[in-house]
Amino acid sequence: MVASSAHADVLPASTVGGATYRLKVGQDEVIALSDGDFGLDTSQLLIAPAGVRLPMLLQSAHDGQVVTTSVNAYLVKTGGKLVLIDTGAADQLGDSLGKLGKSLAKAGIDPSKIDAVLLTHLHIDHVSGLMHGGTPTFPNATVWVDRRELAFWSDPSNAPKVDPVMRGTFDVVAKTLSPYRDKGRLKTFTGGAKVAPDIVATDTVGHTPGHTSFVLKSQGQQLVFWGDLIHVGDVQFPAPAITIRFDFDQPAAAQERNKALARAASSGTWIAGSHLAFPGMGHVKKNGDAFVWEPAGKP
Repeated sequence: MVASSAHADVLPASTVGGATYRLKVGQDEVIALSDGDFGLDTSQLLIAPAGVRLPMLLQSAHDGQVVTTSVNAYLVKTGGKLVLIDTGAADQLGDSLGKLGKSLAKAGIDPSKIDAVLLTHLHIDHVSGLMHGGTPTFPNATVWVDRRELAFWSDPSNAPKVDPVMRGTFDVVAKTLSPYRDKGRLKTFTGGAKVAPDIVATDTVGHTPGHTSFVLKSQGQQLVFWGDLIHVGDVQFPAPAITIRFDFDQPAAAQERNKALARAASSGTWIAGSHLAFPGMGHVKKNGDAFVWEPAGKP
């Protein structure tokens, strides 16, 4: 598959454990890796501003109160390196997740051969896969994270600033990052930094204090790894002002989503989203004041 034309089938969410999907971006290859899926209770987690009727949006998308949500990671083969973006939830969030290892195996990727791990942010479903059975999953990789993100989640005194449900993140971050730090394999960056061949970090702060998207450019083609700019596409594409309870800065998260949607619709670039239905790759189109997601594999 080339980045100007994608025709593979998108797997239904119920089958995504141990699934992969490949896409060429210029001379680079991107492999979508499923960590599984989970049920997101929209009534408890999504926050709709005044005038936005969340139940109607869900109904029009044929969704119920609980929406099946994918957790995706991405492997980039670029410049002779293997670069993993995010690592999934491991054993932290239930049996329906933690399938990244199976997906890597299906893709023929040996975790010990991965050169770098880029983290969009440090929430549990993105960082936990760094460890497996008490040992580093990617023993030869350098782990990269935004400097502000690392500083925030490394300081337990920040716990009162986040939703109570998220406070366990501080312990998970300490346990998963410490082995890499101890071996000198934990590095930080700031927005605009080149973090791997053909890959540049860009600030999309709001969901977390140092939330980052990554831009892959090769031979005039581009793909943007969004991270958690969108959690429930069925409602946040038509109504980008809808936020999630776990957004650290609600207004900033909504603003970054709007900006990213506008850029994607205007440029026609490929997008990869951590929580869009697997493989989470596709394009954004403008539809009046709203946006529409066109997933890979759809005409």
